[in-house]
Amino acid sequence: MDLKITSYILILALFSSVGFAMPADKNSDASLQTIAPSREYNFNFGWSFKLGDNPKYSEGSYDDSGWRSLRLPHDWSIEHDFDPTLDGATAYLPGGIGWYRKSFVTPQNKSAKRFYILFDGIYNHSTIWLNGKKIGGRINGYTPFYYDITEQLAKAGSENVLAVRVDRSRYIDSRWYPGAGIYRNVTLVAVDPLHIPIWGVYVQTPVATKERAEVALAIEVNNKRAAQAEFVIETKILDANAKEVGRAQSTETMPAGEAGVFQKNIAFDSPRLWSPEQPALYTAITTIRQGEHIVDRLDTRFGVRDIYFDPKTGFYLNGVKTAIKGVNLHHDAGAVGVAVPKDVWRRRLASLKRAGTNAIRTAHNPASEEFLNLCDEMGFLVQAEIFDEWDNPKDKRLNQWERHSDRISRGYADYFQQEAEEDLKIAVKRDRNHPSIFMWSIGNEIEWTYPRYKAATGYFDMNASGNYFYNPPFITEQEIKDRFHKSEPGQYVLAKTAAKLSNWVKELDTTRPVTANLILPSVSHISGYTDALDVVGYSYRRVIYDYGHERYPDKPIMGTENVVQWHEWKAVIEREFISGTFLWTGVDYLGEAHGAWPRKAVRSGMLDLAGFETPAYSLYRTLWSDEPYIAITTQTEDKSLYKRDGKQKVVEKTPGDWQYRVWGWQDVNRHWSYNKNELVIVEVLSNCPSVELLLNGRSLGVQLLADNPDRILKWAVPFSAGALTAKGIGGCSTLAKIETAGNPVAVSHTIDHKKLPLDGESVAHVEVQLVDKKGRPVSHQDVVIEYELADELELLGTDNGRTSRMERYKSTRLRTSEGKALLIVRAKASATTQPLGAAAIKTIDLEKAISTKIMGAVQ
Repeated sequence: MDLKITSYILILALFSSVGFAMPADKNSDASLQTIAPSREYNFNFGWSFKLGDNPKYSEGSYDDSGWRSLRLPHDWSIEHDFDPTLDGATAYLPGGIGWYRKSFVTPQNKSAKRFYILFDGIYNHSTIWLNGKKIGGRINGYTPFYYDITEQLAKAGSENVLAVRVDRSRYIDSRWYPGAGIYRNVTLVAVDPLHIPIWGVYVQTPVATKERAEVALAIEVNNKRAAQAEFVIETKILDANAKEVGRAQSTETMPAGEAGVFQKNIAFDSPRLWSPEQPALYTAITTIRQGEHIVDRLDTRFGVRDIYFDPKTGFYLNGVKTAIKGVNLHHDAGAVGVAVPKDVWRRRLASLKRAGTNAIRTAHNPASEEFLNLCDEMGFLVQAEIFDEWDNPKDKRLNQWERHSDRISRGYADYFQQEAEEDLKIAVKRDRNHPSIFMWSIGNEIEWTYPRYKAATGYFDMNASGNYFYNPPFITEQEIKDRFHKSEPGQYVLAKTAAKLSNWVKELDTTRPVTANLILPSVSHISGYTDALDVVGYSYRRVIYDYGHERYPDKPIMGTENVVQWHEWKAVIEREFISGTFLWTGVDYLGEAHGAWPRKAVRSGMLDLAGFETPAYSLYRTLWSDEPYIAITTQTEDKSLYKRDGKQKVVEKTPGDWQYRVWGWQDVNRHWSYNKNELVIVEVLSNCPSVELLLNGRSLGVQLLADNPDRILKWAVPFSAGALTAKGIGGCSTLAKIETAGNPVAVSHTIDHKKLPLDGESVAHVEVQLVDKKGRPVSHQDVVIEYELADELELLGTDNGRTSRMERYKSTRLRTSEGKALLIVRAKASATTQPLGAAAIKTIDLEKAISTKIMGAVQ
């Protein structure tokens, strides 16, 4: 089907009654459906794309028939080969300039007379044209934005061309991998001239108890009609079962061309309070009505919950003291780059949830709307971070202060003075109804970029393995003050900028505290920086929790960036005044690999790039989850961090070393396949008070968790083939087992969705496991495997989780890692005629649609 004809049919279908039958093909908007009742429509399908630059691409008459057809979201960087001539700061992947174009027809509709185009994010330096006329663009690649396109549209029934230029030629302009392109959703909003603007309803819950909820709504209304309008504005609140729990309405009058805000207050009894354990959601349905005609409707989802930080006793959610068990997440997801389907985030978040994680810090920029919706639904507290850079630039290759000043690494600091207020306020306004968001972070490790801060700390060799990470300041608080205040402030003063940002947040939302992630808190406390913060976040500074609390007892303090090690959580649970932590990181992330080829990513996560669990995940599952759990890893004594002492007890080679470990986990295996009688150190992670280890049913002894201050139970075992089992005893009923395996002869699949609807949206993860001739998992050998997909499936990416895998992600051939690999697929849109919104969409059986074969052993 011709793309332009298809788009015409689809846009008309938007405004037809449900049941309009429409054909679908791979280039169509076949799954284009209402996102929210009556006004918001998926605009992701039917785009054309081309890398390169030509001013003619903006012209409505330009012939783009030879361009690539695709659907959004799209990240072009992740589709390329990793290139060692590029910089690893952004994962050895290219930037460049790309263009997107979409043809569509102006709807012939009597009521929807104003049209808006909403982009949830374009990375970055975007410029947008409609019918050859420039309508705007955005420098910041993480900020959502929209435009009223009504005046630029062709007359009803005529064709339009939307063109978007994306300039990511400054390919090292953000930390870390930012992606490239229209990588988040695009929405068409069609409304009456009398309407509620985008993000025009603000919901607060000033009273949120088990007994009663009081809901305060601020509702914006625009009257772009030529005459004064009289209307009824009504909001009714529905619970998760669509039961009405309260409503309010009033009759209002608004002059032509005016805008206003209307306040509504609704109370109801016995609300279900939102929490990570019970993420109860409500929907406020707001309508504008004239007579019996509903002119506009906007549905706003929210939660009823109460938050409070006490500087002495920590964080309280709904009146209950709650430990923040958080992780940091970048916005990329391995093989799919930054164009992350909702199902990919859902799988990763579900894994983190099983480990007991209850909070996410969006490091270091606003997240997508889809991501925050999932956090609302699945029950994650979110610290929403807005900026990684303020007045002065950071070094995008090496972190900290700027040491490289070339065009390709010039970032947001160049635009901060002109763009910051609008970018911040857009982010807050879009996201302030999410119950998951409980803190606004205005900045990340900003102090490096300002004069005075580093020199005033009293540390001279600040690094993770040296005194900065593990020692309190070497000089007194007064000496820090003297050094700071007697030095030159520079062009911009950090404390003044922080106060400005905090005030901008509070112009839009006072229901949540403002925080920031402080890398030099001993100076920030005395500089005026923390005066702008309601909660002070420490970055890798758990060693000065006591120092900070003793000197500044009225400021709530918590960890906002900490390594995934036991000593970090130990420091939290030993101090009532520390609310919790955000670990670096929940998942491995692309980039931060300057000069590190062949490494494209950072191994610091509880999950690896493929979303597979790491040993660090197992550790924190024993700390954060009450469910009995055991995991086994092994390593030969010569490679292990442990050894046998004179009494044959397993001890650290460097006594006390566990207290100083930082990013990444020690080198261990998750198999039981060694040489006969080779001495192997077995490490067991568990939350059981005692664990017994057995080899082929024979007990190798019991260890007590209390006897191991590093929380790792350890045995020295001469290797003998068979089954190694660790089981909890004393009422802790759980076990883990690993077996000696032979050579891999076949591949087994675990698929998270056995069937997928052919809707162009749904995604499945296929986890591959090598097995031997007896069906036992093989994780001590690796092979090259190849996939073959049915025509109805689209390959989004393959991965094995290794940061050193430097083959293209969009390949159907890859090697396993520890015997595992991952395939991410998406169902294409069905070519069968379906009613718009019909439930009877065809499905595909994935077990029959995917085949895998071993191509050969890894040399």
